[in-house]
Amino acid sequence: MSSTLQHLVLSNGLRVRLWHAPHLKRCAALLRVEAGSHDAPPAYPGLAHFLEHLLFLGTARFPVEDGLMRFVQSQGGQLNASTRERHTEFFFEVPPTAVSGALERLCDMLAHPLLTLERQAAEREVIHAEWVAWSANAEAQRQYALLRSVSAQHPLSGFHAGNRDSLPIHEAAFQQALSEFHRQFYQAGQIILTLSGPQPLEALARQFGALFAPGRKVRQSAAPPLLDGPLQPGQIEGQLDMLLAHEDLPDNASFDYLSTWITDNRPGGLVHELRERGWLQDLACTVPYRFAGQALLHLKARLSTTADRADVEGLIRDWLAFFGKADHSALLLEYQRLQACRSPGALELARRDDGVPIVPEYPGESRHPWKFPEPEPLLSAVVAQTPGTPVPTGLAYSPVLPASGEYAALYIRWQAEHLRDVLKPLSERAKRIGVELDWTRSANTWQLRCCGAPAMVLGVVEQALRTLENPLAVGATAEPPLIPLRQLMQQLPKVLAGAGQPGWTALATGFDAAAGNALNHLLGRLAGTPYKPSRPRLLPSQWQQCGESGGEQALLLFAPVADEAAGRLLAHLLQGPFYQRLRSELQLGYAVFSAFRQIHGYSGLMFGVQSPGASHAEILGHLHDFFARPALLPETSRDNLATQFHASVMPHADLAEWLWQAHLAGDDQADPQILAARIRQLRQPDIDRARADLASGRRWLILANGPAAPGFLPSR
Repeated sequence: MSSTLQHLVLSNGLRVRLWHAPHLKRCAALLRVEAGSHDAPPAYPGLAHFLEHLLFLGTARFPVEDGLMRFVQSQGGQLNASTRERHTEFFFEVPPTAVSGALERLCDMLAHPLLTLERQAAEREVIHAEWVAWSANAEAQRQYALLRSVSAQHPLSGFHAGNRDSLPIHEAAFQQALSEFHRQFYQAGQIILTLSGPQPLEALARQFGALFAPGRKVRQSAAPPLLDGPLQPGQIEGQLDMLLAHEDLPDNASFDYLSTWITDNRPGGLVHELRERGWLQDLACTVPYRFAGQALLHLKARLSTTADRADVEGLIRDWLAFFGKADHSALLLEYQRLQACRSPGALELARRDDGVPIVPEYPGESRHPWKFPEPEPLLSAVVAQTPGTPVPTGLAYSPVLPASGEYAALYIRWQAEHLRDVLKPLSERAKRIGVELDWTRSANTWQLRCCGAPAMVLGVVEQALRTLENPLAVGATAEPPLIPLRQLMQQLPKVLAGAGQPGWTALATGFDAAAGNALNHLLGRLAGTPYKPSRPRLLPSQWQQCGESGGEQALLLFAPVADEAAGRLLAHLLQGPFYQRLRSELQLGYAVFSAFRQIHGYSGLMFGVQSPGASHAEILGHLHDFFARPALLPETSRDNLATQFHASVMPHADLAEWLWQAHLAGDDQADPQILAARIRQLRQPDIDRARADLASGRRWLILANGPAAPGFLPSR
């Protein structure tokens, strides 16, 4: 889908990029400050990351209760920030009607922060908790060790995370350094603001970009060479890590082109060859560091037990030598076709790298008979003309998503033991052409989700079903370990899946008559008994221990609700105060969240806490205390939430997922406008009843990395 990019520079020096994409349903902002952890004073490692945290704690104009985080959450948006080595990013995505309020808050909090000592003391504890978790995380330590394999003179080999010891907030010299860092780098000349959305955004960029003090771009200190000898990253069992250093890249060079082809899994390429030999599970290509012509390319290969690391590395280097010296004329055209078929969301578009594809030359001569893949046939997929076919019993169609030919979604759910995890290669191919193919398992429940342009979806689904009928052996991919709270979140769908009903059920939306007929023909051949789901029964309260207690205690609470509208509005009202109370005031840890979730047809409120200091019993006590507090219903909250379910602002993927969850709950007539109307009808007594039901604990499903805490009363 078409989008145009405009560049401009404001009078105060702020650089602006404007992506105009009429098809988008949301707007996004990405604000990059060209200063990161390597620009902080060496005496205070972590100062840049610390400042990033402090900026979210409110300003004189927008206190924390009305700051960016609360505002974006109230609009159903998303936001985050990240401190990298030489830049810091702040970003959000919201409905178009909310972009003005969000952008004003973002610019104000960066330009006019309140860096009071009280706020610093509280946030330093959060930074320290992050550092404790980072120190205990094997994958994080692995990445740190890889970066330390460069020259000892380069700042990449140093410590920049920040903790209590490196952030002496009571010292005058530290406070002066913090203020000077903000003054020097958080000014207009050091900032790039990118906005994307369906409407003109230049006026907003000029209005709120003017909040920054005028300035010129500061020349960031140059880094020494990445290498003072050969790169020799340490290796771990079952994995090959290769680092490739570059010193003189053009500023607009992009590694996306190289990444696209080195990870291509079709015949003739590197991934296909390694998998054919039974050596490779997965290959990833990332750029963990880039600044002023320098770049570090990381190739991470997850290996099978039969692989020889030296042989795998030899083939990778052989392919790189081939790639650098080959004729790229046809491949560049194919790359342009791939880029054109992708339809990024607002935030993805704001983050898009519009640099020039490069073909880096690597040493050596290729000896293997590599070849570039043939043009991707799925790019040319068309809807097959098939005889009229009745709708299979297990398939339901929803008319909510328009049959415009731009986006369609298909969900299929099986209750079966014979299915296997064999769709990863196809999922990788589909992603390249802008089609999402997910194949997931919870207990004995398998789910296929395929979304994108209807003709391409049909082509991918046809290949997926053929693969499932005649599966070839595919080795399971070893995933990096997750933090305890994310492990619990991963386990929850397996708990809720239960025994299930044997057979299959499906939902389709966004298909026109011709595409629907082709889909009927495809699914009519599915093996197994089709069925129509019914609403799952509400669960009694229970506590399940998942995993062992470690250095941090994690607890995940899911409370199913019978009334989705009231549950959503209550979750909407609790999200900000929950974060404020348990993370900011009680300082339980950095991993604290609440949200409304739908899983396997269950709708409910979810609360998660991971703490390095509080026990499970203490976390449970804080939850009881929080739920006992009243939840007041402002008029604006009800309208803000209802507006998020308008088809004009609800992203296609979110709408399709909501329809699928309604299908699993036995409702094939679900309409988001009906839900929006129900939300607008709610009043304070409705919220009081929903809050009282939540506080009762009658239907609490708790997953924790420890045994049931004293005070938890399961249903009998």
